Amino acid sequence: MPRQALPTLKILDTEMAYRAAGSSGPVVLLLHGNPTSSFIWRRIIAGLEGAARCIAPDLVGFGQSGKPPIEYRFADHARYLDAFLDAMEIDNAYVVAQDWGTALAFDLGARRPDFVTGLAFMEFIRPFQSWADFHQADAARETFQRFRMPGRGEEMIMRDNLFVERVLPNSIVRTLSDDEMDAYREPFPTPESRRPIWRLPNELPIEGQPADTWQRLTAAHEALRAAAYPKLLFVGDPGALVSPAFAASFADQLSDCRVVHLGPGKHYLQEDHPERIAREIRTELEARNFQ
Repeated sequence: MPRQALPTLKILDTEMAYRAAGSSGPVVLLLHGNPTSSFIWRRIIAGLEGAARCIAPDLVGFGQSGKPPIEYRFADHARYLDAFLDAMEIDNAYVVAQDWGTALAFDLGARRPDFVTGLAFMEFIRPFQSWADFHQADAARETFQRFRMPGRGEEMIMRDNLFVERVLPNSIVRTLSDDEMDAYREPFPTPESRRPIWRLPNELPIEGQPADTWQRLTAAHEALRAAAYPKLLFVGDPGALVSPAFAASFADQLSDCRVVHLGPGKHYLQEDHPERIAREIRTELEARNFQ
């Protein structure tokens, strides 16, 4: 069954779709990762009803946004997100992010220090010194190494659709319904439509490569450590990119960062703990009196 059409904006050479709710309160910008869309925030947005104006874009190439003929590198996503924020006339926001959405959030905070008023993040992207630091599961590390092999990665992700059909559901504790899986499948009906999914594993900053993304996200993490705005770090057990132990040590490097343990969870924590995530963010918004 086709999804309900989201509103769209003309952004650069394409259109970007977005999910919006609420008309008053602070702007909460929700940034998704790979291979999802604003759909992953649906229940969290519902839980923030009445407390914020929520805006959740579908990143370029994902969800109901267009797929222009670009490389879909990290810098491309940042460029389109900047243009989207300008078109929406959003000057500052409380940012909620997961996966590649966190990389965009950290980079945004580094480039536009006055934009981020607060941050809630989970299962975040960071420069990984070695493959041993990436993911907690040996099998997942091996899979992502194959994703980065020329030819083999395209076969696995673009031809066989493994990221949507295997990585996504296997990184959630509960079982997604058929309707939910269809919502995640719908933007990627053909091998070529899955190119944005394939690109992002190749953008992961691991062992210094790719060099430009490594340098940009290294700078973004330096800015994050210096940032004074309040932070919530959500963590699942055992997690995927972020274990409870790593979350605690990482939070110790930041100012004003509270770790929230959600319970059983892997990578896509929004699908397993939406109510708790929304409740904690709502409490933060009300306690801090964000404008």
